[in-house]
Amino acid sequence: MLTLARRVHTGSGKLTERCSKLVDSVIRVDHAGELGANQIYRGQLAILGHTKMGKTIEHMWEQEKVHKEAFDRLIIKYRVRPTALLPFWNVAGFALGAGTALLGEKAAMACTVAVESVIVEHYNDQLCQLVKDPNFTDKALLETIRRFRDEEQEHHDTGIELGAEQAPFYRALTDVIKFGCRTAIKIAEKV
Repeated sequence: MLTLARRVHTGSGKLTERCSKLVDSVIRVDHAGELGANQIYRGQLAILGHTKMGKTIEHMWEQEKVHKEAFDRLIIKYRVRPTALLPFWNVAGFALGAGTALLGEKAAMACTVAVESVIVEHYNDQLCQLVKDPNFTDKALLETIRRFRDEEQEHHDTGIELGAEQAPFYRALTDVIKFGCRTAIKIAEKV
């Protein structure tokens, strides 16, 4: 269990234990999610990098790299223990990205749409929880999450524009990916 003496907020004063647990969970799961997103785009680029879709995937991946770097810094700043499953997220993310890319560009974009829709929803939930906590005052963290949420929404919208919904078995594919993402979030919040 974290002690209050160890957790100094960047603003004035210390975080309460309840707020500290919320911040730990937010940063742990977002760090894991951004690592997974990086690996998804790495896998997609490994398969589709030579196609016309390559530049689009590379652009989205560049944004995800910035997201992960930010959460790498926040893990240190807040002294949050990363999820124990980082090695699994590395492999699973790459496999998901490469696997859907092997099914074609539209399937890769369906993967992007599925993942990003869950992430946008998740970031919105986190923002609501943090704003409601009277002991949380780190405006910079809120702005970081808002900005990343907006970029994830952009990735989602790009996937739709590039034909994600025309992928074979779109509904089944996205439902399975969304279920996997939601499960990964729940696990990363705790483990």
